[in-house]
Amino acid sequence: MASNKIQFRSIHELKDPALNNKLAQKEFQEEIPVEDFLGDAEKNGSSTSRRDFLKLLGFSTAAVTLAACEAPVIKTIPYVVKPHDIIPGIPNYYASTYFDGFDFASVLVKTREGRPIKIEPNPAGGDLGKTNARAQASVLSLYDNDKVKQPKLDGKDETFDKVDSFVIKGLEEAKASGKKIVVLSHSFASPTFKKLFAEFKAKYPTAELVTFDAYPYSAGLDAAQEVFGQRALPVYDLNGSELVVSFQADFLGDYNASSLESSYAAARKPGPNMLRHIQVESNMSLTGANADSRYRLKPSAVNKTLVEVYNAIVGGGTSDKTATEIANELKAKGSKAVVFADGSKGAQVLAHLINQKLGSVAFTGKANFLKEFNSARYQEFLGWINAGQVGVLVTNNVDPIYAHPKGEDFKKSLSKVPYVIAVADKKNEMYKAAKAVIPVANWLESWGDIEPQTGVYSLMQPTIQKIYKSRQIEESLLVWKNGKNNAANNYYDYLKANSASLLGGISFNKALYNGINPSTNSTTLSYAGGNAAQAVAELGNFKASDLELVLYTKTSMGDGTQANNPWLQELPDPITRMSWDNYLTISPKDAEKFGIDNDLNARMQLDGSIVNLTVNGVTIKDVPVFVQPGQAEGSVGLALGYGKKNSGATADTGVNAYPLFDGSNLVLSGVKIEKTGEDHEFAGIQLQNTLMGRYEIAKEVPLADFINVPFDDEHKGWNKPLEYHTISGALPARKIDLWDAFDDTDGPHFNLSIDLNSCTGCGACIIACQAENNVPVVGKEEVRMSRDMYWLRIDRYYSSRQTVEVYEGLKEGMAVPELYGTAFNKEGGALNHPADNPDVIFQPVMCQHCNHAPCETVCPVAATSHGKQGQNHMAYNRCIGTRYCANNCPYKVRRFNWFTYNLNDRFDYNMNNDLGRMVLNPDVVVRTRGVMEKCSMCIQMTQNTILEAKKEGRRVKDGEFQTACSKACSTGAMTFGDMNDKDSSIRKVYASNRRYYLLEEIGTKPNVFYHTKVRNRVEK
Repeated sequence: MASNKIQFRSIHELKDPALNNKLAQKEFQEEIPVEDFLGDAEKNGSSTSRRDFLKLLGFSTAAVTLAACEAPVIKTIPYVVKPHDIIPGIPNYYASTYFDGFDFASVLVKTREGRPIKIEPNPAGGDLGKTNARAQASVLSLYDNDKVKQPKLDGKDETFDKVDSFVIKGLEEAKASGKKIVVLSHSFASPTFKKLFAEFKAKYPTAELVTFDAYPYSAGLDAAQEVFGQRALPVYDLNGSELVVSFQADFLGDYNASSLESSYAAARKPGPNMLRHIQVESNMSLTGANADSRYRLKPSAVNKTLVEVYNAIVGGGTSDKTATEIANELKAKGSKAVVFADGSKGAQVLAHLINQKLGSVAFTGKANFLKEFNSARYQEFLGWINAGQVGVLVTNNVDPIYAHPKGEDFKKSLSKVPYVIAVADKKNEMYKAAKAVIPVANWLESWGDIEPQTGVYSLMQPTIQKIYKSRQIEESLLVWKNGKNNAANNYYDYLKANSASLLGGISFNKALYNGINPSTNSTTLSYAGGNAAQAVAELGNFKASDLELVLYTKTSMGDGTQANNPWLQELPDPITRMSWDNYLTISPKDAEKFGIDNDLNARMQLDGSIVNLTVNGVTIKDVPVFVQPGQAEGSVGLALGYGKKNSGATADTGVNAYPLFDGSNLVLSGVKIEKTGEDHEFAGIQLQNTLMGRYEIAKEVPLADFINVPFDDEHKGWNKPLEYHTISGALPARKIDLWDAFDDTDGPHFNLSIDLNSCTGCGACIIACQAENNVPVVGKEEVRMSRDMYWLRIDRYYSSRQTVEVYEGLKEGMAVPELYGTAFNKEGGALNHPADNPDVIFQPVMCQHCNHAPCETVCPVAATSHGKQGQNHMAYNRCIGTRYCANNCPYKVRRFNWFTYNLNDRFDYNMNNDLGRMVLNPDVVVRTRGVMEKCSMCIQMTQNTILEAKKEGRRVKDGEFQTACSKACSTGAMTFGDMNDKDSSIRKVYASNRRYYLLEEIGTKPNVFYHTKVRNRVEK
């Protein structure tokens, strides 16, 4: 069946039909920055051909050989006394809990010779064991070279003994004078920490524990307090749901303190009961990008629609067309529907009350305890400080000076506190304001426990000795409670003793082995109240304005806790495909209205206007603006968590939006923008790797067609197998070949399946691949030059529904963007611009490991070749850097090392210091300058699995073969396995009628295949 959709990667591709050709020509830039590496001043000023470049930089075989002879010798020294649990070359795994105050996950930590090098999901954790990009990247934060390394007193290095003496003196003075002792911490759902603080308070009766979160979930907690009578967020499960309606709630991101990715993907398996997803929002969020139907409205209109839907559900009726459509669908699904809302307390109260009316089965009754912020309590604390009632303030790795709208006022008020102690990891504003500083231990260096939700108890254990002189807050409280050098100051013993009452008979060692365990906590939530009239009034009080702002968190940066992590800074945003920045998103029509430009320069790099943003009298200067398809007119969006000063080399990226955030309301009106006249240079991955202008590489089909129309129907088939007409008649594409087929029946033959219906674009697989395969960070400048080194990317395609016949226009010679820019629908009315509200498809693309790979046939030195197990290999020491393979690769998945990215001050990231290099995986070589690299289908992992099975004298079981990306995927979008195992999962998904190959018509015969995305909606 002919497609009636246009797919485009960006507005620029839509506007310029020739853009793909320009990008193809610019794939490898002629202008090469050799001036930093060539010593001849005369050559620096001349143009440099590729041949000169190769000659001067020593890419010839002789030069490589010579360089190898001059390489330094690094000696390996064996253990004198080998630790009993460490075997060189064999990884150890420890179950632990990732928690940094914002994110939580039950994980397995992979260590090599005592170094944590990789974070894996803990299968025992279920949904709580899924890892996002930040959890995957957290291992690099352990090796942050910008950390505070030594205790400080009055700005000078000091011992813990001297610092503890100073603190205890302050505690005794405060106790004697009756002044308050405040421990200001991020949300910390640790029952053992709470018990320890209670004992600390018993010794110091004026002690108070106050919570401060940069991104506090205050609106959700306030709504839960009103509706459920308890200050805990509700836990949802979408497995039994058939309709989800979201109003500004990014529930696949950071909404409600836990992502619903896993149950969402499970509920969206194509079939008669497939979950339908409706999103009503202003920004193009990650969740909205995955929706079947998306209504783009400015925040005030979203609030109005939510109120109208509530009225329709409870029986009041509504005349609003959009609200009527949504309410009718909710009523039809009844208990199998669920509503989420975000932005303010009133919105969330109404969502809870709608779910109560529907009797939604998605509401489990379980409570999420991970967020504890109370705005009233925090304001009370500020009152204590301003009144001079606080004698000692201990901050547990929080920085209100950066992350609170009144941060500067807080900074000034600290002068009224005699003793300010910062337990901190960076030399941030709190570090500078404190009289004593204690470096905080990383979660990978710490003992601890977390009670994330009802009936769950999770333990944290150290996987490495403390790298620097650091200490977790619990150790400090023990010292300050018991006195220095007390035998009871061991937090491990304290934790072990307290856990017995929480584990219900499970031994501590067994619980530690599991990582996550059942808990005796049986707290449940039930509907007990909710003032609908008050909620409606609150939403009505939101004053509509010409321009309204939505604050949000990015999948890469979150609340900014890991802002100094270069893996996360470089990770492209799944929607905009921009890295190393936050920016104001604006709709194409508003951009035209305000004279905002996003232009491509001669090198196909994106430049954008810079504005000053003013909201309620607060101005943020020099904010770059990105024109975002799907953004609602009259709205703009800005990400939190950026612009952290004094927090490391990479943290001071972007602008700080926290001065606009009151801690509760994510939507703001009365927004003004003023162009500065300056331009910003974006680092984008959006305009490269365009697959040479081919359309419909990411396939999609309406659910009705999927169910009712045979996939291979001659006229209407939505996934007809590709056939070629030959002298012998029509033959399947995979049966026609110029080469003899490989014998792949002996031993395993690996395939990777990617289900576009399950991929949400979260990016966890990208970071997992980067960690496993030592993929370097190249920095903003090189990303801007289209020289990112990612082995795996997630292409984001926009698609726009049209009711015209594509191929009729194409027959007349019209370019696809041209065709849709001037098309009219069947009723004669002009179509909406495709960039107004496009659909989105996420498509992970890595080396396709073609059985007939174009790269292999053009390599002059056989550096790339085919393996018997189906993998396309790279022999780095053979590669001479011709880049013929990259030119001949139709998928554009091969990366060229323009520079040496390790031990090079030009790339001053983790590979440029001894501490950062501790994260490197010793099973994967670090590539040098002048060679090609690409996805290896994690050959080190597959070979290790084979060897382990061989040692045990058995066959490899289905599910044991994994790659870094398939292991990290929370939604099950990636399935990896042995095609020669007839009972394997990969064989089962291969049999799906949704299966197709990327660019199958080329005849490369990939070992990676995809599954068509299914849209659950009635196409209009």
